[in-house]
Amino acid sequence: METTGLSASTVTVRASNIGGIDETEVDIPPGVTVLSGRNATNRTSFLQAIMAGLGSTRPSLKGNAEEGRVELELGGETYTRTLTRRGGSVAFGGDPYLADPEIADLFAFLLEDNEARLAVARGDDLREIIMRPVDTDQIEADIRELEAEKDDVDERIASLDTLESTLPELEAERTEIESDLEAAREDLADAQAAIDDLDADLEESRSRKEELEAAFQAVREARAEVEDLTFELETEESTLAELRTERDELAATVDEFEPLDEDPERIAGRIEELRQRKRSIDETLNELGSVISFNEEMLAGDGLDVTFGDETGGSEASADAGSDAVTDKLLGDDQTVCWTCGSEVDRSRIDDTVAKLRDLRADTLEERNEIRDQIDDLTARRSTIQQRRRERERTERRLDSVESDIEAVEARIETLEADLDAAEDRVAEREAATEDVGAGEYDDVIERHREANELELKVDRLESELADVEDEIAETESKLDERETLRARRETIADDLTDLRTRVDQIEADAVEAFNEHMAAVLDVLGYDNIDRIWIERRETEVREGRRKVSQTRFDLHVVRSGDDGSAYRDTVDHLSESEREVTGLVFALAGYLVHEVHETLPFILLDSLEAIDSDRIAALVEYLQEYAGYLVVALLPEDAAALAEDHATVESI
Repeated sequence: METTGLSASTVTVRASNIGGIDETEVDIPPGVTVLSGRNATNRTSFLQAIMAGLGSTRPSLKGNAEEGRVELELGGETYTRTLTRRGGSVAFGGDPYLADPEIADLFAFLLEDNEARLAVARGDDLREIIMRPVDTDQIEADIRELEAEKDDVDERIASLDTLESTLPELEAERTEIESDLEAAREDLADAQAAIDDLDADLEESRSRKEELEAAFQAVREARAEVEDLTFELETEESTLAELRTERDELAATVDEFEPLDEDPERIAGRIEELRQRKRSIDETLNELGSVISFNEEMLAGDGLDVTFGDETGGSEASADAGSDAVTDKLLGDDQTVCWTCGSEVDRSRIDDTVAKLRDLRADTLEERNEIRDQIDDLTARRSTIQQRRRERERTERRLDSVESDIEAVEARIETLEADLDAAEDRVAEREAATEDVGAGEYDDVIERHREANELELKVDRLESELADVEDEIAETESKLDERETLRARRETIADDLTDLRTRVDQIEADAVEAFNEHMAAVLDVLGYDNIDRIWIERRETEVREGRRKVSQTRFDLHVVRSGDDGSAYRDTVDHLSESEREVTGLVFALAGYLVHEVHETLPFILLDSLEAIDSDRIAALVEYLQEYAGYLVVALLPEDAAALAEDHATVESI
């Protein structure tokens, strides 16, 4: 599998006061690195140091230290992580490799307490773990944004479809104007020819002729002014009518808005409270899961082989005389020495306590799911309220703007009407002046000039109308060209919406497919002959939420074994051996690592606590997993490490 180019270089890890480490520096080459050693040799602590440098906040600070630090030299860059004790907690700082380590904590850092790894053994909701890194709120927001854009594109396309129907009308109007213009030009040519003939017969003085021409030119100018003002007035009146119609529609829309009886800021505050509560519950669930798993392993062990954790509180046990002393105190099947308080108790009391812890965890998980549903409902409600508020504010702003535009247009109309009256008065005055200039003997010439003047105005008007129609046709054709672009965009939006709406389903399906495929391959490689198949079935179920039933997806884990006679039968996860459970949990984590494409940003897989699996199978499992990570760092006991290929890097001292 192709991973990020970072896996081509050696990683240098420097750590101080992490877990049980005082100070260390180790180089990690690409490929498999084996941390070989007995318990309590800081192998788990070193894995935690790598986790810290990569961004995790799960590593622990050395018990007697106030500050710890990790430096990772990776791909030519240096990444840092600091741990500082503050009161009863540890604060994390620095500039680590990952800004958000959640997905790596789930699917790449596979130490003993890894939640994905433990999910199989504890019977956790496998689907919830796989889907936890998916930001469903962001997906819903993206869907709403694309839906709004799609509505806008649809409206624009519909508008262009309507606009297309106006093209034939515009083309017919252009043909009619061209015909009228040609006729008007011919009439003007005839009128001017008649004037020329009359001018040739006149024996008037040059000055009188110039005076007559000047009078007609003044009339032409006055009439042109009237034409211009009339056109402007008609345009403004049309604009006013459209604005008044829009104002009425906007006012009706504002009246239709329901009053906003909830404050989105208060809802946001409630959401944050619920998210804090959910985070707290998640931490509680993790702690309960670890406690239950530990006690189940202790109860399941022959003779309750009590071991002590290393300096980190992790899985590495000190195999010293103290361990043997405690083990020697165990009193058989009915009574035992409690490994938490040191007193003698009935085994049944421990069983009851573990059962109560399981019930508590189930109740806590149900509470977490209820809180998650409340967060989803409140988020949707806040989004709806915010959208309604934005729509109302946008409508009210547009209404105010339209009101201002109406006032401005009404003022312009009033001014234009006054200007038009004055211009018409000037036309009348100048036409009277032409009559005074040529009264009597020049009546025929005056009439011809008046006719030619009107024809000139008509030609100018028709030429202006033709130019306007041709511009409108060109603009319409240009907009219609845009329609194809909009249609292509609409198809893209539709594809994106389909992808978003099916993304959750696709991730679920891919996760199931990845698990089933790799589980089959691993069972074959590791040679679990009595297991035919371990597989996840993805199915829809109906659950009741309050008074309604909703559909939910479940991941059901199935086990199929072969009997001594060769016949297949269905078994349960509870009957898997510890080795089989460990392998199944690791494959489930690998499925999450692949489905969420963790390798594209983080070419690391860290492994610890594989003692339940025999050496040869550990070697085969490591060989299988190394294909999927640029750096596979695994902590092993010396006898288990000896089974691996000799070409792997080995670290024996930390």
